[in-house]
Amino acid sequence: MGAKEHLEKYDIRPSIQRLAVMDYLLRHKTHPTVDEIYSALNPVIPTLSKTTVYNTLKLFAEHGAALALSIEEKNLRFDGDTSVHAHFRCSECGEVFDFFPEQVPELLSLNKSEIDGFLITETQVYYKGLCKSCAEKRK
Repeated sequence: MGAKEHLEKYDIRPSIQRLAVMDYLLRHKTHPTVDEIYSALNPVIPTLSKTTVYNTLKLFAEHGAALALSIEEKNLRFDGDTSVHAHFRCSECGEVFDFFPEQVPELLSLNKSEIDGFLITETQVYYKGLCKSCAEKRK
C-alpha cells in the first residue's frame, strides 16, 4: 500500500507534505524522530518546516495512521506500521526494533478492544536491553 492509499484508509486528506512524511515512514522502518524526518525531507521540500512535520505526525497518530512511540525519554519516535507488534530499544546503540507476534506470541492476546468494561484504544509494548549486535560486542 502506498502513502496515498494509507492516508485515505485513515480519512486523512493527502497533501504534498503529508504524502512525503507518510512515504518516509512507510519506507524507513527505523522509527524516526521528527528531526530525522525533517532532515531527510527538507532538501527535497525546502518549504517544509519542523513544525509541519511534527503536526503532520501528530495528525497521523490521532487518526491511527501511525504510532507515536514514547520508548525514549527525550524524543518521540514514529512508526508507519500500525499492525500488532512490540518494540525493543537497545540501551547501547539506541536503535529501535520491531517484535511481531511470531516472535512474541503473547502479543496477540494484547490485541483487545475491551477488558472488563474498559475500552482500549491503544496498546504499546516496549522491551529494553541490548540488541544482538551490542550483546555480541560485550562478549
